[in-house]
Amino acid sequence: MKLLFEFLPLILFFVAFKWQGIYIATGVAIAAAVLQFAWMTVRGKPISTMQWISVGVIVVFGGATLLLHDDRFIRWKPTVLYWVCAATLLVGRVFFKAIWLQKVMPKEELVLPESVWIRLTWAWIVFFLAMGCLNLYVGFNYSLDTWANFKVWWSMGIILAFSLAQGVYMARHLPSEDQVAPASPPPPTP
Repeated sequence: MKLLFEFLPLILFFVAFKWQGIYIATGVAIAAAVLQFAWMTVRGKPISTMQWISVGVIVVFGGATLLLHDDRFIRWKPTVLYWVCAATLLVGRVFFKAIWLQKVMPKEELVLPESVWIRLTWAWIVFFLAMGCLNLYVGFNYSLDTWANFKVWWSMGIILAFSLAQGVYMARHLPSEDQVAPASPPPPTP
Protein backbone atom coordinates (compact mmCIF):
# COMPACT_ATOMS: atom_id res chain seq x y z
CA MET A 1 0.00 0.00 0.00
CA LYS A 2 2.87 2.37 0.85
CA LEU A 3 4.45 1.74 -2.56
CA LEU A 4 1.17 2.59 -4.31
CA PHE A 5 0.92 5.79 -2.27
CA GLU A 6 4.45 6.81 -3.29
CA PHE A 7 3.78 6.19 -6.99
CA LEU A 8 0.30 7.77 -6.97
CA PRO A 9 1.36 11.09 -8.60
CA LEU A 10 3.15 9.19 -11.37
CA ILE A 11 0.17 6.89 -11.98
CA LEU A 12 -2.23 9.84 -12.01
CA PHE A 13 0.10 11.69 -14.40
CA PHE A 14 0.06 8.74 -16.80
CA VAL A 15 -3.72 8.28 -16.67
CA ALA A 16 -4.33 12.02 -17.17
CA PHE A 17 -1.77 12.12 -20.00
CA LYS A 18 -3.48 9.30 -21.89
CA TRP A 19 -6.88 10.86 -21.27
CA GLN A 20 -6.29 14.63 -21.69
CA GLY A 21 -2.69 15.30 -22.76
CA ILE A 22 0.50 16.67 -21.25
CA TYR A 23 -0.76 19.93 -19.76
CA ILE A 24 -3.66 18.43 -17.80
CA ALA A 25 -1.37 15.56 -16.78
CA THR A 26 1.24 18.00 -15.53
CA GLY A 27 -1.36 19.87 -13.46
CA VAL A 28 -2.63 16.57 -12.05
CA ALA A 29 0.92 15.49 -11.14
CA ILE A 30 1.61 18.80 -9.36
CA ALA A 31 -1.70 18.67 -7.49
CA ALA A 32 -1.22 15.01 -6.53
CA ALA A 33 2.34 15.61 -5.27
CA VAL A 34 1.34 18.68 -3.25
CA LEU A 35 -1.75 16.97 -1.79
CA GLN A 36 0.30 13.89 -0.94
CA PHE A 37 2.86 16.10 0.78
CA ALA A 38 0.12 17.97 2.68
CA TRP A 39 -1.53 14.71 3.74
CA MET A 40 1.78 13.43 5.12
CA THR A 41 2.31 16.70 6.99
CA VAL A 42 -1.18 16.67 8.51
CA ARG A 43 -0.79 13.02 9.52
CA GLY A 44 2.56 13.78 11.16
CA LYS A 45 4.41 11.38 8.84
CA PRO A 46 8.14 12.00 8.42
CA ILE A 47 9.04 13.67 5.13
CA SER A 48 12.43 12.72 3.73
CA THR A 49 14.80 15.10 2.00
CA MET A 50 14.16 13.19 -1.22
CA GLN A 51 10.42 13.85 -0.93
CA TRP A 52 11.08 17.58 -0.40
CA ILE A 53 13.30 17.66 -3.48
CA SER A 54 10.83 15.66 -5.55
CA VAL A 55 7.92 17.97 -4.73
CA GLY A 56 10.08 21.02 -5.39
CA VAL A 57 11.20 19.72 -8.78
CA ILE A 58 7.67 18.81 -9.93
CA VAL A 59 6.31 22.19 -8.81
CA VAL A 60 9.13 24.14 -10.52
CA PHE A 61 9.36 22.17 -13.77
CA GLY A 62 5.66 21.36 -13.94
CA GLY A 63 4.84 24.99 -13.17
CA ALA A 64 7.17 26.16 -15.96
CA THR A 65 5.49 23.69 -18.32
CA LEU A 66 2.06 25.12 -17.53
CA LEU A 67 3.04 28.79 -17.38
CA LEU A 68 5.04 28.75 -20.60
CA HIS A 69 2.90 26.08 -22.27
CA ASP A 70 6.10 24.22 -23.16
CA ASP A 71 6.32 20.48 -22.50
CA ARG A 72 10.13 20.49 -22.66
CA PHE A 73 10.24 21.49 -18.99
CA ILE A 74 8.30 18.47 -17.76
CA ARG A 75 10.50 16.21 -19.90
CA TRP A 76 13.53 17.64 -18.09
CA LYS A 77 12.02 16.93 -14.65
CA PRO A 78 13.11 13.25 -14.26
CA THR A 79 16.64 14.10 -15.43
CA VAL A 80 16.93 16.92 -12.91
CA LEU A 81 15.70 14.61 -10.14
CA TYR A 82 18.14 11.84 -11.12
CA TRP A 83 21.05 14.26 -11.35
CA VAL A 84 20.21 15.87 -8.00
CA CYS A 85 20.32 12.39 -6.45
CA ALA A 86 23.65 11.66 -8.15
CA ALA A 87 25.09 15.03 -7.12
CA THR A 88 23.96 14.55 -3.52
CA LEU A 89 25.64 11.16 -3.25
CA LEU A 90 28.74 12.46 -5.06
CA VAL A 91 29.12 15.52 -2.82
CA GLY A 92 28.66 13.36 0.26
CA ARG A 93 31.28 10.89 -0.87
CA VAL A 94 33.90 13.25 -2.34
CA PHE A 95 33.70 16.28 -0.06
CA PHE A 96 32.50 14.82 3.24
CA LYS A 97 33.74 11.21 2.94
CA ALA A 98 30.20 10.28 3.96
CA ILE A 99 28.11 7.39 2.76
CA TRP A 100 24.71 9.06 2.54
CA LEU A 101 23.23 6.03 0.78
CA GLN A 102 23.67 4.11 4.03
CA LYS A 103 21.60 6.72 5.88
CA VAL A 104 18.50 5.99 3.80
CA MET A 105 18.73 2.24 4.34
CA PRO A 106 17.40 0.48 7.43
CA LYS A 107 20.45 0.24 9.72
CA GLU A 108 19.32 -2.79 11.72
CA GLU A 109 18.92 -4.98 8.65
CA LEU A 110 21.93 -3.95 6.57
CA VAL A 111 25.21 -4.46 8.34
CA LEU A 112 27.71 -4.19 5.50
CA PRO A 113 31.42 -3.40 5.35
CA GLU A 114 32.24 0.21 4.52
CA SER A 115 33.91 -0.85 1.26
CA VAL A 116 30.61 -2.37 0.10
CA TRP A 117 28.72 0.82 0.97
CA ILE A 118 31.27 2.85 -1.00
CA ARG A 119 30.90 0.61 -4.07
CA LEU A 120 27.09 0.81 -3.78
CA THR A 121 27.27 4.59 -3.55
CA TRP A 122 29.38 4.84 -6.70
CA ALA A 123 27.08 2.41 -8.49
CA TRP A 124 24.05 4.57 -7.65
CA ILE A 125 25.85 7.74 -8.71
CA VAL A 126 26.64 6.24 -12.12
CA PHE A 127 23.13 4.78 -12.38
CA PHE A 128 21.43 8.12 -11.65
CA LEU A 129 23.68 9.93 -14.14
CA ALA A 130 22.89 7.31 -16.80
CA MET A 131 19.15 7.44 -16.10
CA GLY A 132 19.20 11.21 -16.46
CA CYS A 133 20.94 10.92 -19.82
CA LEU A 134 18.58 8.16 -20.95
CA ASN A 135 15.56 10.29 -20.02
CA LEU A 136 16.93 13.20 -22.07
CA TYR A 137 17.61 10.92 -25.02
CA VAL A 138 14.09 9.46 -25.04
CA GLY A 139 12.43 12.75 -24.11
CA PHE A 140 13.96 14.73 -26.94
CA ASN A 141 14.38 12.12 -29.68
CA TYR A 142 10.99 10.41 -29.54
CA SER A 143 7.37 11.45 -29.39
CA LEU A 144 5.83 12.79 -26.21
CA ASP A 145 3.71 9.63 -25.98
CA THR A 146 6.82 7.41 -26.22
CA TRP A 147 8.52 9.50 -23.53
CA ALA A 148 5.49 9.23 -21.19
CA ASN A 149 5.45 5.45 -21.60
CA PHE A 150 9.21 5.34 -20.98
CA LYS A 151 8.92 7.59 -17.92
CA VAL A 152 6.23 5.48 -16.29
CA TRP A 153 6.93 1.91 -17.35
CA TRP A 154 10.50 1.58 -18.60
CA SER A 155 12.09 3.86 -16.01
CA MET A 156 10.31 2.08 -13.17
CA GLY A 157 11.33 -1.28 -14.61
CA ILE A 158 14.97 -0.24 -14.98
CA ILE A 159 15.04 1.16 -11.44
CA LEU A 160 13.44 -2.01 -10.07
CA ALA A 161 15.92 -4.24 -11.94
CA PHE A 162 18.88 -2.16 -10.72
CA SER A 163 17.54 -2.20 -7.15
CA LEU A 164 17.14 -5.98 -7.27
CA ALA A 165 20.70 -6.34 -8.58
CA GLN A 166 21.91 -4.15 -5.72
CA GLY A 167 19.95 -6.32 -3.29
CA VAL A 168 21.64 -9.46 -4.62
CA TYR A 169 25.04 -7.75 -4.30
CA MET A 170 24.29 -6.66 -0.73
CA ALA A 171 23.04 -10.10 0.24
CA ARG A 172 26.42 -11.59 -0.74
CA HIS A 173 28.11 -9.29 1.78
CA LEU A 174 25.74 -9.60 4.73
CA PRO A 175 27.28 -11.34 7.72
CA SER A 176 26.19 -14.92 8.24
CA GLU A 177 24.20 -15.78 11.36
CA ASP A 178 27.26 -17.22 13.12
CA GLN A 179 29.11 -13.91 12.53
CA VAL A 180 26.38 -11.82 14.13
CA ALA A 181 26.87 -11.45 17.87
CA PRO A 182 23.84 -12.72 19.80
CA ALA A 183 21.94 -10.14 21.75
CA SER A 184 22.70 -10.06 25.45
CA PRO A 185 19.99 -11.58 27.59
CA PRO A 186 18.13 -9.08 29.75
CA PRO A 187 19.37 -8.81 33.33
CA PRO A 188 17.45 -10.97 35.82
CA THR A 189 14.67 -9.22 37.64
CA PRO A 190 14.84 -9.21 41.42
